[in-house]
Amino acid sequence: MFGNEIVIMLLEGIRDTVYMTVASTFFGYVIGLPMGIALAVTDKDGLKPNAAIYRVLDVISNIVRSIPFLILLILLIPFTRLVVGKSYGSTATIVPLIICAAPYIARLVESSLKEVDKGVVEAAKSMGATNFQIVMHVLLVEGRTSIITGATIAMGTILGYSAMAGTVGGGGLGDIAVRYGYYRWQTDIMIITVILIIILFQLFQNIGMKIAAKMDKR
Repeated sequence: MFGNEIVIMLLEGIRDTVYMTVASTFFGYVIGLPMGIALAVTDKDGLKPNAAIYRVLDVISNIVRSIPFLILLILLIPFTRLVVGKSYGSTATIVPLIICAAPYIARLVESSLKEVDKGVVEAAKSMGATNFQIVMHVLLVEGRTSIITGATIAMGTILGYSAMAGTVGGGGLGDIAVRYGYYRWQTDIMIITVILIIILFQLFQNIGMKIAAKMDKR
């Protein structure tokens, strides 16, 4: 159906898309997980309420999440160029993906931790556990299934954003779809890239949900 060059290009597109999605999700959690824990802990019903800290994190999260990804991608071009030396390609796209994903992940983590049964937390307090111990051994352990489910949702969202970045040379399958499907009107290649993105999305979702199901000890 396609020549070797097209097949190689599609395989490289799959590689770049997986690379962007996995790397952005990982580093998004490096930032978003502590941020989500801080939001849950400093909330008015948290372990250590602190209105000032919660408000700052809340505002940062809301501002970043309110900016459409394509606009954020363009706004961050100078910063991206400063960090990786260029503003195009799969590696460069990871920078805005992380910044976009981290606040979203933080909200997912906050929601997961707030779902933990208050009775378990109170029991840990009655046994003399510190706030740090409660976070590490109660909240994160009890909320792990929800956190993994949230990670699966976040990965699917980041995959969509990585494809969207193709409109400005972000690399991956999205870039192939734009270059060949939009600029060259090669509908067959665009359809193939869309199918591949759907397959990747389903793989990420199925793997994530299976891991979450295995971690669920309820």
